[in-house]
Amino acid sequence: MIIDAHHHLWTADYAWLRDPSLARIRRDYTVDDLRAALATAGVDRTVLVEAGRGDDAETTSFLAIAEATPEIAGVVGWASLASPRLTSTIAEHRAGPGGHLLVGVRDQVQGNGPGFLDGLHDGLAAVAAAGLVNELVVSADQLPSVARAAAAFPDSVFVLDHLGKPAIAAGGFAEWRDLIAPVAARPNVVAKLSGLVTEADHDRWTAGDLKPYVETAVSLFGTDRLMFGSDWPVCELAATYAEVKDALVETLGAMPEDIFGGTAVRTYRLEQQL
Repeated sequence: MIIDAHHHLWTADYAWLRDPSLARIRRDYTVDDLRAALATAGVDRTVLVEAGRGDDAETTSFLAIAEATPEIAGVVGWASLASPRLTSTIAEHRAGPGGHLLVGVRDQVQGNGPGFLDGLHDGLAAVAAAGLVNELVVSADQLPSVARAAAAFPDSVFVLDHLGKPAIAAGGFAEWRDLIAPVAARPNVVAKLSGLVTEADHDRWTAGDLKPYVETAVSLFGTDRLMFGSDWPVCELAATYAEVKDALVETLGAMPEDIFGGTAVRTYRLEQQL
């Protein structure tokens, strides 16, 4: 069974989609669209991740969608890590439709300063206390704060999205490698092989551009702490769903069971949904 550990759904009115550079993906993406994409790539189950709307209602909606969609095995919902109501918010989501499918919490840490995450440790503790994954979308310069957070909460599972968003198009490999190594040294951090095509040149990327990053991730994390994620539909800025999966298989030279399913099952505790 192949699991995509990172995809989104959204409607065209999401505020961040107003950016002119995102015109290619400024439309509604529905469950029907998801099913068509899964069929082209031969993917069986997925994890639906918050899509940047930045409100609790999105998580409520995604949980209900997941409950009605067998292909979606889990939801990483948005919640503010700075909110004093975070524990209550998590409890309310769990009590609602599809609440048993909530597997993690993600705030939009990216776009803030390098030390922004250091001020959110109370929120990280609340997510950990709820038994959920602390999912992190960060920029590369925020990776040191990820290592600090993982060290501060060794009993919490942290998931790093998009390998920390290396500047592939700008040739940022050496800097990224130095920044991600301390993160990978924390055994409670799992990383996603996702979002790489959109960090590369959208129109001229090749699997070879991704290969140093993928190989380094395998060397540092091991296949048992890496997950395949399509980052669909964001990936459509640069590639189709199937092209993303095929490029990862090409760079890996195989389809390791952990990366394409096993790690996601263990990390998000998906056994009952499969």
